[in-house]
Amino acid sequence: MAVSVLIADDQALVRTGLRAILETQPDLRVVGEAVDGFDAVDLARRRCPDVALMDIKMPGLDGLEATRRIVAETGDATAVLVLTTFDLDEYVYEALRAGASGFLLKDSPAEQLIDAVRTLAAGEALIAPAITKRLIAQFARAAPPSAQPPAAVDELTPREREVLLLIARGMSNAEIAAELVLSEATVKTHVKRVLSKLDVRDRVHAVVLAYESALVTPGAAP
Repeated sequence: MAVSVLIADDQALVRTGLRAILETQPDLRVVGEAVDGFDAVDLARRRCPDVALMDIKMPGLDGLEATRRIVAETGDATAVLVLTTFDLDEYVYEALRAGASGFLLKDSPAEQLIDAVRTLAAGEALIAPAITKRLIAQFARAAPPSAQPPAAVDELTPREREVLLLIARGMSNAEIAAELVLSEATVKTHVKRVLSKLDVRDRVHAVVLAYESALVTPGAAP
């Protein structure tokens, strides 16, 4: 089945361009275009897209609040990929806190956008590599000094906790496997258990939890 996509952007030219890129792919199908956040929430509710491409700066209801409402209403049914020209830490951080599963700049290559949509539709998460390091630093600055790990962390086994800390350092499954001398299949199983026990939708939000609860700080060894 084709991946259904909702495009939310207040600029008609941008919406047309995104549609043109996505519809070159036989496995991607645009099911709606929203001109603002209110429109995006309404269309997401009625058409249940697999992925919503969300601009941040829109009139009326902005993309951050629209993301919060879509995630609250659809849960895991619709993954939000924030697509913006604003390469600013606070937007990335707030978008992920709102529940977005991906963040990509509008000047990214078309191939990267297509791959990002497929990645989110498959239940994974994605952050543009160019902003990952600054994002981690932003997590640390925003975390309250007295933050305590959630009780669910206590349910993790020592190995699962180790995997969580490596995820928080931005490592891929392959990198974690090499670090811990495990197979990628074993690491994938550990990652699934970590996400389930922490009740987070994907590894990006596991990173949010790790930094906001002061489990890890930038540059710290696991």
